[in-house]
Amino acid sequence: MPPETPENAHLDNLTLSRKEGLGAMATAPPRKRPELLTRKQKADLSEAALLEYEHERSVWHANIGPLATPQLKALQEDLWDIITSNQQDGDKAKGAIAVDAHPGLGKTTAVLNFALKYHRQVIAREGAFTTAGHERWPVCRVGLTSNIGMKEFNRSLLEYYAHPGRKTGTAALFAQRALDCVLECETRVLIIDDLHFLKWQDKTGTEVSNHFKYIANEFPVTLIFIGVDLANRGLYSEAHARGNITLAQTARRTTPLSMEPFTVSNNRHRIQWRQLLKGLEQRIVLCEAYPGMLAEELTDYLYIRSSGHIGSLMTLINRGCQRAARLGTEVLDQKLLDHVKLDAAAEKARKGLAEKFARGTMTTKPRPSRAKPKKTDG
Repeated sequence: MPPETPENAHLDNLTLSRKEGLGAMATAPPRKRPELLTRKQKADLSEAALLEYEHERSVWHANIGPLATPQLKALQEDLWDIITSNQQDGDKAKGAIAVDAHPGLGKTTAVLNFALKYHRQVIAREGAFTTAGHERWPVCRVGLTSNIGMKEFNRSLLEYYAHPGRKTGTAALFAQRALDCVLECETRVLIIDDLHFLKWQDKTGTEVSNHFKYIANEFPVTLIFIGVDLANRGLYSEAHARGNITLAQTARRTTPLSMEPFTVSNNRHRIQWRQLLKGLEQRIVLCEAYPGMLAEELTDYLYIRSSGHIGSLMTLINRGCQRAARLGTEVLDQKLLDHVKLDAAAEKARKGLAEKFARGTMTTKPRPSRAKPKKTDG
């Protein structure tokens, strides 16, 4: 008999632009951490078993997150506040959310992680099918492209639900079909990712922006926009070259949320950085890994390489673990990580940060707290 296939073995072969992809991620069991073997135990594996073990480790390290960082937890608390307060009757427009932050800070990861939790919660409470017998899809996600128009956006909504009428029709007809999908599937959250691709000042961008207002008014959903520099790009602008007031309404109805990089400007922030690295240490599956490998030995180095951006840090750890396993070093150290290539933004910031750490003007290491003098009876 062929070996049993884990339920989440093929999560790499899905897309979040389809409901089946989001559903598969939401219902997949927690990924099982591979056993941490010693070098001798690994050497004793058969050739087939070793190949399987190395594949399991590789997949594990590639999916090592998300971690419950202070930034992620704070963002998700705000999301829960807004989503649960948006349970007004359908005659009332629901407030929207704009998650606006620089690249590499984990905003999409945090929102998606929230969406999966929300999906599971609703399905557990209300079931996988509606009273009318339709599939229940609490969350819909659409990613924007640089040239998207209203018709293309509505078609993307229909593609998510696999609507049979997604191939032909007008923009208005696509919108009505999308509304039918939202109502029949009882969707409550609509995530629009990469909103910074929208060109607000162009005719097409204005049409799509106006369409968001239509969705907010007519669809019983909470809109969650995700993007970069949305405020400066025009999401909340009350003035428009054509005198359009829709953007002003968007500003009144949209709550801006953000995520920040890790900083080490005070002891509390340094402790948070340390806790992050400790959490990562516990997830690394390398034969020679040890407590303090990241949080003690590499703490400054990892901050310099990632500039406090969780995305860059996770990429560095993932690629470092892949290299350490492949080369047989089985440990993360500066010598190995120096050979790991990283994103251009992190590499650009690296030299300036390294100089500050070398001068002693920056450190990630928490300073010992000063004990308060004990009171004496006088």
